[in-house]
Amino acid sequence: MFYLSQYQSPMGSISLASQQNKLVGVWIEGQKYFGTILKAEKQYHANLPIFNQTKKWLDDYFAGKKPNIKQLDLAPQGTPFQHLVWQILCQIPYGQVITYGNIAKQIALQTNKASMSSQAVGGAVGHNPISIIIPCHRVVGANGNLTGYAGGIDKKIKLLEIEGLDMTQFFTPRKGTAL
Repeated sequence: MFYLSQYQSPMGSISLASQQNKLVGVWIEGQKYFGTILKAEKQYHANLPIFNQTKKWLDDYFAGKKPNIKQLDLAPQGTPFQHLVWQILCQIPYGQVITYGNIAKQIALQTNKASMSSQAVGGAVGHNPISIIIPCHRVVGANGNLTGYAGGIDKKIKLLEIEGLDMTQFFTPRKGTAL
């Protein structure tokens, strides 16, 4: 059984999902891959403790504070590879970014491989079911390219601005599949 709730953010409606008192989903309205994990029975339940904690976390985040990910009991559902990528995302500090290529290098080291595909990393980042909290918006392409955010590049920019990044060092791609 999945439980659902809504949160109204400065960026629009955000859907929350929990299972067994753990947060399994946070999706910005219109986000790609929205709710793909929600295959079981679902029930709307706005005031579960995990939802109240998540809403407080999001309130703090949108107020410009830096709430700790460890305040929330997260249980993203994905493959072992996706979990490796998401663990790296959780280590990116507020106001900083990392490239897909750098994550690929870290995964290669962790798995004792000569190399790892940046595209595979991009797929795992894009399928992150707990957006904002697991900060996939802090991943950029080479040379400051703001490519690839399942919630939309405009929302990625807004999140990075909330975190105080100087956006002049980044650019938005004019064409490509990850817009």
